[in-house]
Amino acid sequence: MCGTLENDGALTVVAADCRRQRPSRKGFDKLRSVWVLQHTPSETLGTIEDVLRGHQIGFNYIETYAGKSVPGEMAGIAGLIVMGGPMGVYEQSKYPFLREEMRLIESALALGRPVLGVCLGSQLLAAALGAEVKRGERKELGWHAVTLSEFAAQDPLFAGVRPEFWPFHWHGDVFSLPKQAVGLASSRQTPSQAFRYGKNAYGILFHLEVTQEQIAQMLSDFAEELQEAGGEAPEITAQIPRHLPVLKEIAGDVFGRWASGL
Repeated sequence: MCGTLENDGALTVVAADCRRQRPSRKGFDKLRSVWVLQHTPSETLGTIEDVLRGHQIGFNYIETYAGKSVPGEMAGIAGLIVMGGPMGVYEQSKYPFLREEMRLIESALALGRPVLGVCLGSQLLAAALGAEVKRGERKELGWHAVTLSEFAAQDPLFAGVRPEFWPFHWHGDVFSLPKQAVGLASSRQTPSQAFRYGKNAYGILFHLEVTQEQIAQMLSDFAEELQEAGGEAPEITAQIPRHLPVLKEIAGDVFGRWASGL
Protein backbone atom coordinates (compact mmCIF):
# COMPACT_ATOMS: atom_id res chain seq x y z
CA MET A 1 0.00 0.00 0.00
CA CYS A 2 1.25 3.50 -0.76
CA GLY A 3 0.78 6.62 1.32
CA THR A 4 -0.73 4.99 4.41
CA LEU A 5 -0.72 7.01 7.62
CA GLU A 6 0.38 4.71 10.42
CA ASN A 7 -0.86 4.94 14.02
CA ASP A 8 2.42 6.38 15.26
CA GLY A 9 1.98 9.38 12.96
CA ALA A 10 4.61 8.44 10.39
CA LEU A 11 3.69 8.25 6.76
CA THR A 12 4.96 4.95 5.36
CA VAL A 13 5.12 4.10 1.69
CA VAL A 14 4.99 0.36 1.02
CA ALA A 15 6.15 -0.72 -2.42
CA ALA A 16 5.99 -4.28 -3.77
CA ASP A 17 8.99 -5.43 -1.76
CA CYS A 18 10.26 -2.47 0.20
CA ARG A 19 9.34 0.14 2.82
CA ARG A 20 10.42 3.76 2.65
CA GLN A 21 9.80 6.25 5.43
CA ARG A 22 8.04 9.43 4.38
CA PRO A 23 7.90 12.72 6.35
CA SER A 24 6.64 12.69 9.91
CA ARG A 25 3.12 13.76 10.86
CA LYS A 26 4.46 17.24 11.57
CA GLY A 27 5.37 17.60 7.90
CA PHE A 28 2.24 15.78 6.80
CA ASP A 29 -0.01 18.40 8.39
CA LYS A 30 1.01 20.81 5.64
CA LEU A 31 0.68 18.22 2.90
CA ARG A 32 -2.46 17.89 0.82
CA SER A 33 -3.70 14.33 0.62
CA VAL A 34 -6.33 12.29 -1.24
CA TRP A 35 -8.11 9.02 -0.68
CA VAL A 36 -7.91 6.38 -3.41
CA LEU A 37 -10.67 3.76 -3.53
CA GLN A 38 -9.19 0.59 -5.03
CA HIS A 39 -11.29 -2.35 -6.26
CA THR A 40 -8.74 -4.84 -7.61
CA PRO A 41 -4.96 -5.23 -7.18
CA SER A 42 -4.03 -4.46 -10.80
CA GLU A 43 -5.95 -1.18 -11.08
CA THR A 44 -3.77 1.19 -9.11
CA LEU A 45 -3.06 4.89 -9.63
CA GLY A 46 -0.60 4.19 -12.44
CA THR A 47 0.76 7.46 -13.81
CA ILE A 48 -1.50 9.43 -11.46
CA GLU A 49 0.91 8.45 -8.69
CA ASP A 50 3.79 10.22 -10.44
CA VAL A 51 1.69 13.35 -10.76
CA LEU A 52 0.65 13.34 -7.11
CA ARG A 53 4.23 12.91 -5.97
CA GLY A 54 5.33 15.72 -8.27
CA HIS A 55 2.75 18.01 -6.68
CA GLN A 56 3.69 16.83 -3.16
CA ILE A 57 0.24 15.40 -2.59
CA GLY A 58 -0.10 12.44 -0.23
CA PHE A 59 -2.40 9.54 -1.01
CA ASN A 60 -3.92 6.68 0.91
CA TYR A 61 -5.25 3.55 -0.81
CA ILE A 62 -8.47 2.20 0.66
CA GLU A 63 -8.61 -1.39 -0.61
CA THR A 64 -12.34 -2.00 -0.47
CA TYR A 65 -11.94 -5.27 -2.39
CA ALA A 66 -9.90 -6.56 0.56
CA GLY A 67 -12.44 -5.53 3.17
CA LYS A 68 -11.05 -2.13 4.13
CA SER A 69 -13.73 0.21 5.45
CA VAL A 70 -14.88 3.18 3.42
CA PRO A 71 -14.64 6.45 5.40
CA GLY A 72 -17.97 7.97 6.30
CA GLU A 73 -17.05 11.48 5.20
CA MET A 74 -14.23 13.44 3.57
CA ALA A 75 -13.14 15.15 6.81
CA GLY A 76 -9.88 17.01 6.12
CA ILE A 77 -9.02 15.13 2.93
CA ALA A 78 -8.38 17.35 -0.09
CA GLY A 79 -9.78 15.08 -2.82
CA LEU A 80 -11.08 11.67 -3.83
CA ILE A 81 -9.92 9.28 -6.56
CA VAL A 82 -12.05 6.24 -7.39
CA MET A 83 -10.32 3.59 -9.48
CA GLY A 84 -11.62 0.83 -11.76
CA GLY A 85 -12.68 -2.72 -10.98
CA PRO A 86 -14.52 -5.76 -12.35
CA MET A 87 -17.79 -5.23 -10.48
CA GLY A 88 -20.81 -3.22 -11.63
CA VAL A 89 -22.52 -0.28 -9.98
CA TYR A 90 -25.77 -2.28 -10.01
CA GLU A 91 -24.17 -5.09 -7.95
CA GLN A 92 -24.42 -3.28 -4.63
CA SER A 93 -26.15 -6.21 -2.94
CA LYS A 94 -23.15 -8.38 -3.83
CA TYR A 95 -20.61 -5.66 -3.09
CA PRO A 96 -22.09 -3.52 -0.27
CA PHE A 97 -19.00 -1.30 -0.17
CA LEU A 98 -20.11 0.24 -3.48
CA ARG A 99 -23.05 1.86 -1.71
CA GLU A 100 -20.68 3.25 0.91
CA GLU A 101 -18.37 4.54 -1.82
CA MET A 102 -21.25 6.40 -3.46
CA ARG A 103 -22.01 8.08 -0.13
CA LEU A 104 -18.40 9.19 0.11
CA ILE A 105 -18.54 10.53 -3.45
CA GLU A 106 -21.69 12.45 -2.51
CA SER A 107 -19.88 13.84 0.53
CA ALA A 108 -16.97 15.01 -1.64
CA LEU A 109 -19.36 16.64 -4.12
CA ALA A 110 -21.29 18.40 -1.35
CA LEU A 111 -18.06 19.84 0.03
CA GLY A 112 -16.80 20.85 -3.40
CA ARG A 113 -13.74 18.60 -3.12
CA PRO A 114 -12.11 17.48 -6.40
CA VAL A 115 -13.24 14.02 -7.51
CA LEU A 116 -11.64 11.83 -10.16
CA GLY A 117 -13.41 8.63 -11.21
CA VAL A 118 -11.66 6.15 -13.51
CA CYS A 119 -13.57 3.36 -15.30
CA LEU A 120 -15.75 1.88 -12.51
CA GLY A 121 -15.01 5.09 -10.62
CA SER A 122 -16.56 7.15 -13.43
CA GLN A 123 -19.63 4.90 -13.35
CA LEU A 124 -19.98 5.34 -9.59
CA LEU A 125 -19.68 9.10 -9.97
CA ALA A 126 -22.29 9.10 -12.75
CA ALA A 127 -24.64 6.98 -10.61
CA ALA A 128 -24.15 9.27 -7.60
CA LEU A 129 -25.25 12.11 -9.88
CA GLY A 130 -28.41 10.24 -10.86
CA ALA A 131 -27.34 8.89 -14.25
CA GLU A 132 -28.19 5.41 -15.51
CA VAL A 133 -25.39 2.83 -15.48
CA LYS A 134 -26.00 -0.41 -17.38
CA ARG A 135 -24.32 -3.20 -19.31
CA GLY A 136 -23.21 -2.16 -22.76
CA GLU A 137 -24.08 -4.07 -25.90
CA ARG A 138 -20.55 -5.44 -25.98
CA LYS A 139 -17.36 -4.96 -24.01
CA GLU A 140 -14.79 -2.38 -25.06
CA LEU A 141 -11.37 -3.87 -24.33
CA GLY A 142 -7.91 -2.90 -25.52
CA TRP A 143 -6.98 0.15 -27.60
CA HIS A 144 -9.80 2.22 -29.08
CA ALA A 145 -9.84 5.81 -30.29
CA VAL A 146 -11.71 8.51 -28.38
CA THR A 147 -12.75 11.87 -29.77
CA LEU A 148 -12.94 14.94 -27.58
CA SER A 149 -16.09 17.05 -27.72
CA GLU A 150 -16.21 20.73 -28.59
CA PHE A 151 -16.56 21.47 -24.87
CA ALA A 152 -13.21 19.82 -24.12
CA ALA A 153 -11.40 22.66 -25.87
CA GLN A 154 -12.44 25.00 -23.03
CA ASP A 155 -12.23 22.43 -20.25
CA PRO A 156 -9.74 23.09 -17.41
CA LEU A 157 -8.24 19.58 -17.80
CA PHE A 158 -8.58 18.74 -21.49
CA ALA A 159 -7.97 22.10 -23.16
CA GLY A 160 -5.08 21.76 -25.62
CA VAL A 161 -5.23 17.96 -25.73
CA ARG A 162 -5.24 16.51 -29.24
CA PRO A 163 -8.84 16.01 -30.43
CA GLU A 164 -8.41 12.27 -31.00
CA PHE A 165 -6.14 9.72 -29.32
CA TRP A 166 -6.07 6.00 -28.51
CA PRO A 167 -6.38 5.21 -24.79
CA PHE A 168 -6.66 1.79 -23.16
CA HIS A 169 -10.14 0.47 -22.37
CA TRP A 170 -11.47 -2.27 -20.14
CA HIS A 171 -15.18 -1.97 -19.48
CA GLY A 172 -18.45 -3.68 -20.22
CA ASP A 173 -20.74 -1.12 -18.57
CA VAL A 174 -21.74 2.31 -19.84
CA PHE A 175 -23.49 5.35 -18.38
CA SER A 176 -25.67 8.17 -19.59
CA LEU A 177 -24.41 11.72 -19.20
CA PRO A 178 -25.49 13.04 -15.78
CA LYS A 179 -27.77 16.07 -15.74
CA GLN A 180 -25.84 19.37 -15.69
CA ALA A 181 -22.64 17.52 -16.57
CA VAL A 182 -20.51 18.41 -19.59
CA GLY A 183 -19.66 15.62 -22.02
CA LEU A 184 -15.97 15.66 -22.89
CA ALA A 185 -15.23 12.54 -24.93
CA SER A 186 -16.78 9.67 -26.84
CA SER A 187 -15.69 6.61 -28.79
CA ARG A 188 -17.31 4.96 -31.79
CA GLN A 189 -18.88 2.39 -29.47
CA THR A 190 -19.56 4.49 -26.37
CA PRO A 191 -21.13 7.98 -26.46
CA SER A 192 -20.12 8.93 -22.90
CA GLN A 193 -16.41 8.34 -22.28
CA ALA A 194 -15.63 11.34 -20.07
CA PHE A 195 -17.50 14.17 -18.36
CA ARG A 196 -17.11 17.02 -15.93
CA TYR A 197 -19.62 17.90 -13.25
CA GLY A 198 -19.31 21.34 -11.70
CA LYS A 199 -15.78 22.72 -11.63
CA ASN A 200 -13.74 19.78 -10.37
CA ALA A 201 -15.54 16.41 -10.53
CA TYR A 202 -14.43 14.26 -13.47
CA GLY A 203 -15.45 10.83 -14.71
CA ILE A 204 -13.18 9.12 -17.24
CA LEU A 205 -14.35 5.73 -18.47
CA PHE A 206 -11.20 4.88 -20.42
CA HIS A 207 -7.85 4.20 -18.77
CA LEU A 208 -5.71 7.28 -19.24
CA GLU A 209 -3.55 6.30 -16.25
CA VAL A 210 -2.21 2.89 -17.32
CA THR A 211 1.42 1.86 -17.39
CA GLN A 212 2.90 -1.03 -19.35
CA GLU A 213 3.08 -3.07 -16.16
CA GLN A 214 -0.59 -2.46 -15.42
CA ILE A 215 -1.62 -3.50 -18.90
CA ALA A 216 0.32 -6.74 -18.59
CA GLN A 217 -1.27 -7.44 -15.21
CA MET A 218 -4.79 -6.73 -16.44
CA LEU A 219 -4.28 -8.98 -19.46
CA SER A 220 -3.28 -11.72 -17.06
CA ASP A 221 -5.92 -11.10 -14.37
CA PHE A 222 -8.79 -10.78 -16.84
CA ALA A 223 -7.61 -13.21 -19.53
CA GLU A 224 -10.85 -15.19 -19.49
CA GLU A 225 -12.93 -12.04 -19.94
CA LEU A 226 -10.79 -11.00 -22.90
CA GLN A 227 -11.10 -14.40 -24.50
CA GLU A 228 -14.88 -14.39 -24.10
CA ALA A 229 -15.01 -10.98 -25.77
CA GLY A 230 -12.96 -12.23 -28.73
CA GLY A 231 -9.87 -10.17 -27.93
CA GLU A 232 -6.27 -11.29 -28.14
CA ALA A 233 -3.60 -10.31 -25.64
CA PRO A 234 -0.67 -10.42 -28.12
CA GLU A 235 -2.48 -7.96 -30.39
CA ILE A 236 -3.11 -5.56 -27.51
CA THR A 237 0.48 -5.86 -26.29
CA ALA A 238 1.86 -5.21 -29.77
CA GLN A 239 0.14 -1.81 -29.86
CA ILE A 240 1.68 -0.58 -26.61
CA PRO A 241 4.71 1.13 -28.24
CA ARG A 242 2.42 3.01 -30.61
CA HIS A 243 -0.13 4.31 -28.15
CA LEU A 244 1.31 4.33 -24.62
CA PRO A 245 3.91 7.16 -25.03
CA VAL A 246 1.21 9.51 -26.33
CA LEU A 247 -1.14 8.43 -23.57
CA LYS A 248 1.49 9.10 -20.91
CA GLU A 249 2.04 12.61 -22.23
CA ILE A 250 -1.68 13.39 -22.20
CA ALA A 251 -2.06 11.84 -18.75
CA GLY A 252 0.68 14.08 -17.35
CA ASP A 253 -1.15 17.18 -18.55
CA VAL A 254 -4.67 16.12 -17.58
CA PHE A 255 -3.88 14.68 -14.17
CA GLY A 256 -1.42 17.47 -13.43
CA ARG A 257 -4.17 20.04 -13.91
CA TRP A 258 -6.52 18.03 -11.71
CA ALA A 259 -3.89 17.83 -8.98
CA SER A 260 -3.29 21.57 -9.19
CA GLY A 261 -6.87 22.10 -8.07
CA LEU A 262 -6.38 20.26 -4.78
